[in-house]
Amino acid sequence: MMQPYHPDALISQVEKVSRCDRWSVYQRLQELTIPCWCPEDGSLWVEIEHGLHAILLRSAIYGAIAPRQELVDWLERCWDTVDSESIKSYQNRQ
Repeated sequence: MMQPYHPDALISQVEKVSRCDRWSVYQRLQELTIPCWCPEDGSLWVEIEHGLHAILLRSAIYGAIAPRQELVDWLERCWDTVDSESIKSYQNRQ
């Protein structure tokens, strides 16, 4: 196993995700500049330096494996929350 870049980091193997989905997760983690690597055996290893990395890892996995409709529903709930908060903020400024 590879040594972490940061001494206090946790090294975690991503399991129970298909090899194809692991590649998508790997690409997303690279975009987020989260240290990760895929050895020749097809496994995916991630260095988690702090809580934000754990949240982003979970989000990347969820985005790769969740059914499309579930992702659409989640996005709509996010927009509903933003819209209602924006309206309240605007009303409070009046």
